[in-house]
Amino acid sequence: QVQLVESGGGLVQPGGSLRLSCAASGSIFSGALMGWYRQAPGKQRELVAQITYNSGTTYLDSVNGRFTISRDNAKNTVDLQMNSLKPEDTAIYYCNTNPAGFTWGQGTQVTVSS
Repeated sequence: QVQLVESGGGLVQPGGSLRLSCAASGSIFSGALMGWYRQAPGKQRELVAQITYNSGTTYLDSVNGRFTISRDNAKNTVDLQMNSLKPEDTAIYYCNTNPAGFTWGQGTQVTVSS
């Protein structure tokens, strides 16, 4: 059974950085468009960044220039480097394919606050 496990979240001050990692069991990454999503309290889950198998990337406008998504197809991992974090980036972050084709993991909490 494919599982997605996110890690790397935490509490950081505005302007700080975090690096999130997603590990997947199975062959989920093979040819898949992978994405990082987030869900803030009271809001719908949204796609933050996505990356093709060949590392083509697309970003939500509000994070473009601050976040960088990357993947390692040999290790079945996808990372999200987040810089210049803002309070509005506070959310639970998840990874999945795009469209989301697998059971959501538990996510990793990112809190940006002074």
